[in-house]
Amino acid sequence: MEDEIINKVANSILVVFDLEDYYPTGIRTQIDISQWLFDGFLLKEKDFRSELKKHDWSQYQDQYVAINCSTDAIVPAWASILVAIQLAPFAKKIINGTLEDLDASLYEELLSEIDYSVYENKSIIIKGCSRKPVPMRAYVLAAQYLQRFARSIMYGEACSAVPLYKSPGR
Repeated sequence: MEDEIINKVANSILVVFDLEDYYPTGIRTQIDISQWLFDGFLLKEKDFRSELKKHDWSQYQDQYVAINCSTDAIVPAWASILVAIQLAPFAKKIINGTLEDLDASLYEELLSEIDYSVYENKSIIIKGCSRKPVPMRAYVLAAQYLQRFARSIMYGEACSAVPLYKSPGR
């Protein structure tokens, strides 16, 4: 008589928390302020303002936009703010930083709106492999929210999860 193979992972009580499920769809764009600086390093206010007026801001319609400067230029704070003001009528969201900072900011908003009480006393595995650019900050934030409710938290895949947290009272 053959022994039946039992898939213990499929039959487990683990609840998978997959950050990809919350990945906001939409185009992400990075605007590099250095394109409007003299030699990429020097901000000449009159020229800078003139270049911003000529720029077609409508191309960022409904996009998520990160504003940064890729050079080592010392850029006054008002420059990024001025770019953001130009973008505001068109973009869905604007941040100062990189595309990873933008994704982290989007996740911060989304994760703060989830009802985590559904994870009360559950064993959670935060899915580790993703095909989308989920920033590490999103994993850290998700773990903090889940910790308030979960019996235990692991990270990775069910077949090779790393234990992170076990509630002392549950």
